[in-house]
Amino acid sequence: MSHGNDHIMLDVNGVDLGYGKLKVVHGVSLQVAKGELVGLVGGNGSGKSTILRAVSGMIQPWSGSITFNGELIGGLAPYQMAEKGLAHVPMGRQLFPNMTVEENLIVGSYLPRLRAGRKARLEHVYTLFPDLQKYSGSAAGALSGGQQQMVAIGRAIMLDPKMMIMDEPSLGLSPLYVKEVMKGIRRVAETGLPVLLVEQNIKQVLQFSHRAYVLENGKLVLEGASSELQGHPLIRKAYLGL
Repeated sequence: MSHGNDHIMLDVNGVDLGYGKLKVVHGVSLQVAKGELVGLVGGNGSGKSTILRAVSGMIQPWSGSITFNGELIGGLAPYQMAEKGLAHVPMGRQLFPNMTVEENLIVGSYLPRLRAGRKARLEHVYTLFPDLQKYSGSAAGALSGGQQQMVAIGRAIMLDPKMMIMDEPSLGLSPLYVKEVMKGIRRVAETGLPVLLVEQNIKQVLQFSHRAYVLENGKLVLEGASSELQGHPLIRKAYLGL
């Protein structure tokens, strides 16, 4: 998919990343445009979480650049990135288990500028995830892992973000719920909100994303339309065990 630059929400351009003297990510470039669900996939230690840290402002690139919504970022604190419209759904969901689903969602709109449209956004979340409306008065901790993941996504939408990053949403979920959650994330992207999906579960990601980048040892080994990558010999052999 080629887009005019005005459509590119996130542009990671030739970044080297690392810690101390250890370089972990080597010259990685990736883009996410409006309305796109883009997968960033690779196994443990492939460099996914390091890229995620750089995009959400926790570490600065050694070289190369990261542009978000047309603005050069690097070394901004994560809360500053949130204010700029980057919603980060963390690994492990991190909900308040004793609060209701609706209370958990409302926590997402704590910034003063968000109070006005809160009711409309809550309706929007319930439209995307009808299950959450059904359980709006239940304690979040009583829900299944898959439903809790949907609450975490809904809470991020309550921030009225310009883009969303999902960190390993399939972690610890049954295959049935992985599919449900992936469908939900796809629905979010189809509202126009760009989503970067950081995942180990390459099979599911390729089924639901528009495009994907495949990382190994801090380098991009493949990128392209997910439908094309599904049939790629390297993917079939290394990841799908075919």
